[in-house]
Amino acid sequence: MYQFISPIKIYYGEESLNNLDKILLDLKVQHVFLLTDPILKSLGVITPILERLSKLNIKVEISIDTEPEPSLLVGNVILEKVKESEAEIVIGIGGGSTLDLAKAASVLADNEGVIEDYLNLTGERKLIGKGLPKILIPTTAGTGSEVTDIAVFSLEDTKDVIAHDYLLADYTIIDPVLTYTLPPKVTAASGIDALTHAIEAYTSANASPLTDILALDAIGRITKHIRTAVRDSSDKEAREQMAFGSLLAGMSFYNAGVAGVHGLAYPLGGLFKIPHGESNAVLLAYVYDYIWPSCLVKIKEIAEAFQLPTDGKTNNEIAITVVKSLRDLVKDVGLPTTIKEYKINEENIDRLTTNALKQTRLLQRSPEILNSRAIKGIYRNAYEGKLTNHK
Repeated sequence: MYQFISPIKIYYGEESLNNLDKILLDLKVQHVFLLTDPILKSLGVITPILERLSKLNIKVEISIDTEPEPSLLVGNVILEKVKESEAEIVIGIGGGSTLDLAKAASVLADNEGVIEDYLNLTGERKLIGKGLPKILIPTTAGTGSEVTDIAVFSLEDTKDVIAHDYLLADYTIIDPVLTYTLPPKVTAASGIDALTHAIEAYTSANASPLTDILALDAIGRITKHIRTAVRDSSDKEAREQMAFGSLLAGMSFYNAGVAGVHGLAYPLGGLFKIPHGESNAVLLAYVYDYIWPSCLVKIKEIAEAFQLPTDGKTNNEIAITVVKSLRDLVKDVGLPTTIKEYKINEENIDRLTTNALKQTRLLQRSPEILNSRAIKGIYRNAYEGKLTNHK
């Protein structure tokens, strides 16, 4: 038996932002808390939304107190602002960090305590109230935060999450137009993030036939269009396909879960503040270089989604080709392919390994057991830029 969960309503496609008016009118909203980031505000990306709210005579309180890889401090500041605003609904517009903050604040506004009380690894409280309704509007094509129930926070040397069905969006609006102004590096990092979601969901121990269909479709779309989206921001088809691929990947990984790549990426973000998408990108090939013998059939299907030649090749040879293609893709879109490029020293590998082992929620979904020895070996290969091609 399988189950599949998604937000109540998803609006997707160019000009889908037009549905915002109907949502707010149907809910009879008079007071909105809008969370975004300073760059989007300065670029005027949220101006059309503010104009819509003004025409509807809806009171708006805006917060731009977001940050990439958000800390507990920032999360609690926003939580307090949402509580003080007495708004009826929270709208989050931005990248994954902004959406995560909007999710957490909207739910905790109806619960006692602060962010750290509800963290997966160390929190001791359980959510009781569902919180305020929330509308999530992504401006990147990658994180999948708009269709998941997870909010990620950076700690001193790693990351932790709040995860609960209450964090799911009541409404998600995915309008590719909002991604047209993304700079190449953000397009690359968020795109590889989405690809990682799809690949890890596809090979997850919790995968199902439905998540497999979504993940494989996402893999094909993203690998076909990401290079164009990075190199030519004006290519609308590439942008639209990346947005749709990200949506499919998000729905797949929310239900099947991600695994080793994310488990090892969290300490990179926590210790060295490497953006989440880049943390995944730099580790993606090295994790699969280690685990491919445990998911050979699915790796072959990934190769077909990549449109790689498979005729006359053994499954092992196909897997090695997929791993090399992953690293080539990361390089092609302009992202680092070794952790050494982030000024990480070799002596940091032990600490990274210790912190990665704490991510049991993620590691347990890996098709291959990732113990201390395996994780240390993956980090070392990622440091040296070495693909072993075999176990």
